[in-house]
Amino acid sequence: MAGLKAAKNAAKIAAVCTFAIAFNAWNWNNRGSTENISGGKMRWEDRDESSYVEDRRSQSPFGRMGMGRGMRLGGLPLGRKGTIILLLIVLGAGFFGYDLTPLLGELGGGSGMISAPQSSSSKSTPAEDKLARFTSVALRTTEDTWSRIFRQAGREYAPTTLVLYSCVTDTACGYGQSAMGPFYCPLDRKVYIDLSFYQDMERKLGGGGDFALGYVLAHEVGHHVQNLMGIGKEVREATEQAGKSKANRLSVMQELQADCFAGVWGHQMEREGILESGDLEEALNTASAIGDDRLQKEATGRVVPDSFTHGSSAQRLRWFKRGFQSGDPGQCNTFKGID
Repeated sequence: MAGLKAAKNAAKIAAVCTFAIAFNAWNWNNRGSTENISGGKMRWEDRDESSYVEDRRSQSPFGRMGMGRGMRLGGLPLGRKGTIILLLIVLGAGFFGYDLTPLLGELGGGSGMISAPQSSSSKSTPAEDKLARFTSVALRTTEDTWSRIFRQAGREYAPTTLVLYSCVTDTACGYGQSAMGPFYCPLDRKVYIDLSFYQDMERKLGGGGDFALGYVLAHEVGHHVQNLMGIGKEVREATEQAGKSKANRLSVMQELQADCFAGVWGHQMEREGILESGDLEEALNTASAIGDDRLQKEATGRVVPDSFTHGSSAQRLRWFKRGFQSGDPGQCNTFKGID
């Protein structure tokens, strides 16, 4: 019974992912290029890309969720209705360039059985590929920035790996989903981004622009810096002993420090002449758009400060600007006070 439930849940996930991927592909095609996705343009086209990028966008949702391991589906009965649904999912995915036919591997003979595929093929649009390249270049600039800062402190910077994925992926911190937005997993020291988030950031949150996209990535890299400095571990240990309100406050402090670290990266971009007019305003607009107070107000019509986990719009703006203006990570100690 449990196996049948797992199989049906997997089919639901595949259906949702297929729809999401199809919608995003349509959206990419209609936008045409990153110039339409983002406002102002950083001077990034002639810069080197990072060597620390893992592109999983062409993998199927089932393969990414590791169902050939812990959630093995081979030999589980779906029944006639489940089989029909599965066929429709596979056909729909194929229309949009995603090959889920391995799901049909054991359907012969009317058995209604499935086995999990480990990979699939997909077609990315030129606009999406260009944005992927921009993200890789932005990651390289964070590597250069933090390598210099760590070197000045007599330490060596170990870069994070950026994982690009679509819809859902496997991580050392559990299964990651695009609905979570970009995130950092301290257990495998990787940053995870579904590029469709950049579309959502502009369409739903009102953020956008190349530098704003770079800010989002630099914020997640900031969590990696915290991990290397031992700050992440200290926060996790303190959170385990804290009540919900204090745990939320610790989370806010950690997130605001990552904003400040992103500002330190932005300071270096300005020094190198990469930024153009309007870039800083784009990042500030994005920082404001993703404040807990604004998101809560839009979602529920009210604001509950004790439930904040990332900080208010004003706080996020303040700490990003502090890092941007100083260029000094030593000015980013949010744990001494965030206001």
